[in-house]
Amino acid sequence: MFREPWEAQAFAMAVALFERGLFTWPEWAATLAEEIKRAQLAGDPDLGDTYYRHWLNALERLVAAKGVTDAPTLARYRDAWDRAAGRTAHGVPSSFTPKTSSSRNEGCPACRRAWLAALRGDPITAETND
Repeated sequence: MFREPWEAQAFAMAVALFERGLFTWPEWAATLAEEIKRAQLAGDPDLGDTYYRHWLNALERLVAAKGVTDAPTLARYRDAWDRAAGRTAHGVPSSFTPKTSSSRNEGCPACRRAWLAALRGDPITAETND
């Protein structure tokens, strides 16, 4: 089912956020379908190897739309993970700290709170970034 660990993690995050009430399953299905269609229109051959990239893009769109975070913050985290992966030897898990997550040495408090709430099983609420 999953080709790489991050695919399982993206799947688990989407399910956990759905179970916490951040979005409905019809909202999820519609957003995922839009992402797949957008990718196909951009030339994705839809061979199955990019499915969880669409899953992740849909998840990012929903958490931004629900106010849990915003697109610039997601982009900063994506860039920080890319930099961390570039500094990490093959086969070693990549990691980064909030200190390295942006040039201004700031993390995303709303993202951390939402992630911790999901792990604890607490309800997820939309909030502004601080």
